[in-house]
Amino acid sequence: MFEYFPDNYPWSLATMSVLNGGGNISEVDDACRPLKEISKQGDNPAAQEAWYESWKRVAEHVEQLATRDEEAGNHLSAGRKYLRASLYYAAAERIMSNRDPRKLQAYTKFISSFKKGIQLRREPVEWVEVPFQNSSLPALFVPAVGDGRAPCMIHFDGFDTMKETIYFRVSNEFRRRGIALLIVDHPGVGEALRLQNMYLSPETEVPAAACLDYLESRSDVDPERIGIMAISLGGYYAPRAAAFEKRLKCCVAWGAIWDYGEIWERRLLKGQTEHLSVPIFQLTWVFGKDSAEEALEVTKKMKLEGVADKITCPLLVVHGENDRQIPLWHAEKTIEAAVNSPKRTLKVFTSAEGGAEHCQADNTSMFVDYAADWIAKTLGGNPKGV
Repeated sequence: MFEYFPDNYPWSLATMSVLNGGGNISEVDDACRPLKEISKQGDNPAAQEAWYESWKRVAEHVEQLATRDEEAGNHLSAGRKYLRASLYYAAAERIMSNRDPRKLQAYTKFISSFKKGIQLRREPVEWVEVPFQNSSLPALFVPAVGDGRAPCMIHFDGFDTMKETIYFRVSNEFRRRGIALLIVDHPGVGEALRLQNMYLSPETEVPAAACLDYLESRSDVDPERIGIMAISLGGYYAPRAAAFEKRLKCCVAWGAIWDYGEIWERRLLKGQTEHLSVPIFQLTWVFGKDSAEEALEVTKKMKLEGVADKITCPLLVVHGENDRQIPLWHAEKTIEAAVNSPKRTLKVFTSAEGGAEHCQADNTSMFVDYAADWIAKTLGGNPKGV
């Protein structure tokens, strides 16, 4: 993986996320170059402050350029710049503590710039609210190319991703294969966490069922061809949902998670925190707990032992050979245990082909191409394009 900050894995991972989402390499360098020295200090308030200020500066600059284009009537040009600005606001927000009010300010700028960019470029995205309990789950619906009822994938986030950053990564590859997408901020992530205080629960089949209910009401989705996929911690989310929600017709784990409690015990009790994706505050925030110990008790419930064997739909697990966050055995164990899946596939991306890092952070396109083709063949889309 290209590591802009060789001594700081979380910062390098965040930078690659921006580049994989479509960030301009010169603008990314403008944000990162002033951070090279302080990045060596690791996770401390001064480093977090420097990161935030540098990315915010670049985001505001690109947003100003977008505004100028918009005022001149150049909507497509403005839209591109707004979308890049949103990526940079997301990067600024990523490292900041949830107790810092500027985190929410940056997040608000992120979703505002994203929406402006999508609308000005007239990209086929619909903002929807999925009825859920006494509230709703914010989501993006991306229709498939073609007429009639199309297969659809529910796309959950990960531990630290959001629906908009997922959209940047998968773009139009699914819809061009005749597959619709419902990209959801479920409890514990994105807008559901930041604006609605919905915290993560191990029972991911509950929000998945709400998404299925919503999709079954749409005239452009085939209710008999709906699957689920998710990234990173989604390696637990998606298989868990598929095990208990039998309306799901396929499942894709974008990175495996067999036992989330084991992962956090290793990090917290053995001090193996050098390859965290975000600062450790995220653990208590996502679960709505006051201490890491309380959050750890929830993670212990997040395992696929006794769950994976209940998956009765086709299952794809994708993992990187050099995943430094989650060992490969998590993927192997998930596939091994899914004995009742009629079609179980383990795809391990190697260093030689690319995509070998955590959730293909080194080359996201490797996963997107492979998974989109697999889903199109499984649900009845068209890998050749619609």
